[in-house]
Formats: sequence, structure tokens, C-alpha cells
Amino acid sequence: MTDSPGRTSPGSSPSDETDKATGPADEADKAGKADQEGLPAQWAQEQPPPGDWSASAQGPPRQRRGTRERARAQTDPGPGHGGAPGGVPGQPGQPGPQTGWQQAGRPQWGRPQAPQPGVIPLRPLQAGEIVEGAVRTMRIHWRAVLGISLTVAIGTQAVATVVDRLWDRGTPDLDPLGGATPETPQELVEAIGNGMGGIGVAWLLSLVGSITAAALLTVIVSRAVLGRPVTAREAWRSARPQLGRMAGLMVLVPMLLIGVFAVGIVWGLLVAAAGAERAGMSLTALGGLAAMVVATWLWIRYSLAAPALMLEKQGVAAAMRRSAKLVRGAWWRVFGIQLISILITALVGLMAQAVVLVFDVFVHGTGGQGQSVADATDWASLIEIGIAAVVSSALTLPVAAGMTALLYMDQRIRRESLDVELVRSAGEDK
Repeated sequence: MTDSPGRTSPGSSPSDETDKATGPADEADKAGKADQEGLPAQWAQEQPPPGDWSASAQGPPRQRRGTRERARAQTDPGPGHGGAPGGVPGQPGQPGPQTGWQQAGRPQWGRPQAPQPGVIPLRPLQAGEIVEGAVRTMRIHWRAVLGISLTVAIGTQAVATVVDRLWDRGTPDLDPLGGATPETPQELVEAIGNGMGGIGVAWLLSLVGSITAAALLTVIVSRAVLGRPVTAREAWRSARPQLGRMAGLMVLVPMLLIGVFAVGIVWGLLVAAAGAERAGMSLTALGGLAAMVVATWLWIRYSLAAPALMLEKQGVAAAMRRSAKLVRGAWWRVFGIQLISILITALVGLMAQAVVLVFDVFVHGTGGQGQSVADATDWASLIEIGIAAVVSSALTLPVAAGMTALLYMDQRIRRESLDVELVRSAGEDK
């Protein structure tokens, strides 16, 4: 038997004693008189849909009818029902049987929505909701977010610009406009090795900046999920005790990935140095491809270590184990969301570089066919490129760090019911 909203559930009540004193014959007489009058005295003007409703403790008891009698009452018109099958007593002309509160003009009792005290609903998230939550965090807390991202972007890009200008690179040798093209595999290997140095430094600086920004932005995202305001100074105060461990993490993870690449390509380089240049080149390419697969797997495996370290106050090794545990069984989902983050970063970077290129062409004009590639590496051009990189980093670092932090929370919600703890914590703030 289903209880209707607002009515007393079946159980012991003061009317139980009256029920014992009243016989079945008296109840049948009362029910018959009530049906002849059309509207019993204990019924209200608005009635819920017909069905098996529990009796109120305040009114006189009604005789319980069997399943066959209830079916006959819903299909056969009764006295005062206006001939409408299944009509509500006392309301003539009602259309056929009604099945729910929505048909009776009542609000429908649907599935309850997840609470959302902050930027995301506290339930398992879709990929689009993770992106939306990161963007919403940047929009709501733009002062703290942009202050942190601009500081990190300017610092890392300034160092990258100096390194890019002063580094003895071999990459111009690979460009037909920049100098002599390598004629032997040995020269090509040397050019690639020289170019990998500058690329490696730039990549390492970018990774350091991303992890440093993630350390502070993770604190902001964790507060934004609960709807709490936070400033850059408060984020710094909360993240400062963990910065030493974060430094260890941002050294260990890149060194691990670099080590994988070194192991992958060192055999081909040794073979090429021994004199078998073509075989060494082929072996280097295959080793680099295998190393890229392994490094990608490790990167996703430990991609949630930074938020785990910051929010759970764990050490470097414990945070890496925590990330591996959260990613286990959901590697492809984490990889897809991280790939979306990379695509967003690349798209914003290309847009910023296009704006700088249009501005440079508008100011300096286009060069002739004899323009050297070295002209694009002078200080003026590098500063323009650096400004574009700072703008793109200031916009993409919060999105990337926010998506990683929200992905970490989403994995904990799916595996450990973190949403229950977050709802409780959000309720304590009110």
C-alpha cells in the first residue's frame, strides 16, 4: 500500500480502539450511506487520483476492499460519478482513470537533482561538465586565477625566450631556407640532437609552469566546488606547505618521462655511432615511437598526482600511487579528457600566435624570398612571440589545471563517494 503525501502512514493511532468497537455491519452501513450521498463528510474538495490510499488517523475507518472490488470500482460508474469510468467521487464528468499526480494537476515527483553549491554539480561528471566547470571557475574567481596564471606565464616565458635566443640550435640546418641541408645520416642525427636540447628545455619549462600553476589553482578549484570565495594570497598560504613536495613531484615525473625516451632512442644512436647509420636511424625511430607510447601511459597514470598531493597533503610517492589507483580502470577516459585539455591549449595558442603574426606583418611588412630564418630569431621577434605565449598561457593554464583538479574529484566521486563528504562540508558553511 502506497502512502500519499501529507497523509498519516498506517499504524497504531487513537482510532484503533474505535475500530475494535465497530463491527463489520456498521462499517458496511456507513460506507453505503457515504456512497449514496456522493461526497462523504471526511473527504476534501480536491482529491488525489484514485488508488489504494491509506486512511487518515482522524476520520472514521473505511472498509477495505479486495482487488476485484477495486477494479470494478474503477471501470463501472457509481452513483454520483456522472457516468465517467474511474472518476473521482464527488467530481462528475471526470475523464478516464488517472494514473499519477501530474495528470491530477499535482507536481510530479521526479528524480532529485544533485546539489550544486559551487561550479559543478556534486555527482559523477561528463567531459563537457568538467570543461564547463574549469571555465566557470576562471570566470567567477578571475582575479585570483589570472593573477596566478599571469605570474607563472611571465616567469616561465621570460626564461624560455632567453634560452631560445642563446641556445646553440641545430634546427636551422633542417630547414631548406636556413642553411645547408644535412647530406648524411650522421649529420641529420647531430642536427636532431642539437635541436632536441632546446626543445627539451622549452618543454621542461612549460611543464614546470603548468605544475606550479596547478599547485595554486587546485586550491582555488577546491574552494570553488564548495562555493567558497578565495584570493590569490589565501591560495598561496594554503599551497605553500606543499611546495617542497610539489617541487619533488615536478622533478621526478619529467625525469621519469625523459628517462623513458632516453632508453628508447639510445640503442639506435649507439648503432648509428658504430657505423651502421641507416640501421641506427631506423632503430632510433622505432625506439622513439615505443618510448612515446610508454611515456604517454605513464603521463596519464600519474596525471592526477598533483591534485592528490595538494588536496590530500601526501608525499610525492604516495601522491603518485594515489593517482595510479584513481586512474586504474579508467585510463582511456582520463586520457580523453586530458587530450581535450591539450587540444584547447593548442587552439588558444594558435589563435594567439596568429594575432601576433598579423600584427607583425601589419607593422613590419612581409620580407622577400631571400629573407633569412635567422631574422625571426632576433630579440624583437622573440619578444613578440613571448607576449603571445604569455597571453595564451594565462588563458590555458587555468583551464588545464582546473580540468585536472575536477577530473581528480570526479574520479573520487565515482570510486569513493566524495560527493557525500562535499555535500556535508558545503552544508556546514551555511
